[in-house]
Amino acid sequence: MWILFAFLSAALLGVYDVFKKISLSDNAVIPVLFLNVVFCCIIFLPLMVLSFAAPELTAGTIFHMPPLTLRQHALLLLKAAIVLSSWMTAYYALKHLPITIASPIKATQPILTLVGALVVFGERLNLYQWIGVAIAIVSFFMLSQSSKREGVNFAHNRWVWLMVCSIVMGTVSGLYDKWIMTHIDRMNTQVWYNYYQLLIMCVVLLAVWYPKRRQTTPFRWSWAIPLISVFLTAADFFYYFALADGASMIAIVSLVRRSSVAVSFTLGALYFKERNLRAKAIDLLLVLLGMLFIFLGSR
Repeated sequence: MWILFAFLSAALLGVYDVFKKISLSDNAVIPVLFLNVVFCCIIFLPLMVLSFAAPELTAGTIFHMPPLTLRQHALLLLKAAIVLSSWMTAYYALKHLPITIASPIKATQPILTLVGALVVFGERLNLYQWIGVAIAIVSFFMLSQSSKREGVNFAHNRWVWLMVCSIVMGTVSGLYDKWIMTHIDRMNTQVWYNYYQLLIMCVVLLAVWYPKRRQTTPFRWSWAIPLISVFLTAADFFYYFALADGASMIAIVSLVRRSSVAVSFTLGALYFKERNLRAKAIDLLLVLLGMLFIFLGSR
């Protein structure tokens, strides 16, 4: 069942990527990210109120949030900082890169997660899963070649390197998620880390963006911004469901989540009318083929 939750999370994550790209087009990155976190917190506000005022109403349900210790709160604060560092670099990269390049690059993140899972958690892949990983690696190098036709040179493009930084931090986040699921329940993890992100983003907004707001890209409101939060919250909900399963493997969950590139690529190509789609589509098909082998190996 955990593999199906991972695929469902991937589909929602693909739509999230498209709304994120729409929101960032000619827009200030930090306020968009700040509002994303705000709306995520608003979505969870009723649950937070119930957990303090009437915890008996959620007891025994999937939405129950048992009390946390100070150490557990500290662990979630650290998670918030890790996730925000990944998001911040990804948001800036996505703003300046075509989504049909940015999404496949981000889709290679599970390769690093795989290495980490092998080293940290001792996870072992079967033959089908290894074939899927090998195909995913090949697709990344093919994408780097096709992207040069649009003037995006992977070796010398700073936005590509920002996306690489996002991948590294995202890998750390994924490994940390698998570990933290053994120490904190799924619902508390998803809810509390959003509120800690809000605290951090308030500092970033007031200290970094607000004093220089007139010298950078101005902020404009877009109805795509709250939709980022809706689809991210739904995607994370099923993601944590998958990780909470004791049989789940973070290497596989991370790889499957990146099949979201199929949704973001298709919707992004239609909405943004980007170029050189035939070559990128071949790269995308390789990614999906890799996901198929991973799925077959995880049944």
